[in-house]
Amino acid sequence: MSFLDTETFTTVVANTPLIAIDLIVQNDSGEILLGKRLNAPARGFWFTPGGRIYKNESLENAFERISLCELGISISMSGASFRGVYEHFYEDSVFGEHISTHYVVLAYQLNALDHPFSINDQHSAYCWQTIEALLADAQVHAHVKEYFSRKNPQ
Repeated sequence: MSFLDTETFTTVVANTPLIAIDLIVQNDSGEILLGKRLNAPARGFWFTPGGRIYKNESLENAFERISLCELGISISMSGASFRGVYEHFYEDSVFGEHISTHYVVLAYQLNALDHPFSINDQHSAYCWQTIEALLADAQVHAHVKEYFSRKNPQ
C-alpha cells in the first residue's frame, strides 16, 4: 500500500476522484449503523462507516482494513452483499472549503455481528436507526439516504 504525504494527497483530492468502500451494517431489528462524522467532508452528519481504498491495496484487503478501523473487527468481503456504485460530491474536503471532494463509492451491506463497535477518531458517536427514521432525519447525510432511496444502483 502507498501512503501519501499531505501535499501530494491534497493534489490528489483536488484533481481526481477517490475510491472508497462504505459499509451498510444492519442489525437483526433492521436498523442501520451510523457514525457521527468529526472530519470534513460531511462533518457533523450521521454517515455509514467506510473509508478510502489505498493504491496497491486489493478490494478484499481494503474491506478488511476498513471494517477493522471503522467497526473494530476485520470482516471478510465475502460476508457482505454488494449494493452498487455511488458517487459522492462534496464542496469541501479534509483540507478545507477551497478544495472539493469526489468519491466513487462501492457500497456493501452486511449483518451486524455480535460485537461491540468501538468509536474511532473519525466519529464522535455511533447509533442505530431504522431506514424510515434515517430517511426523515436531517442530520443523516443525503448520500447515506441514497443507499435506501435509489431504485437502481449502478
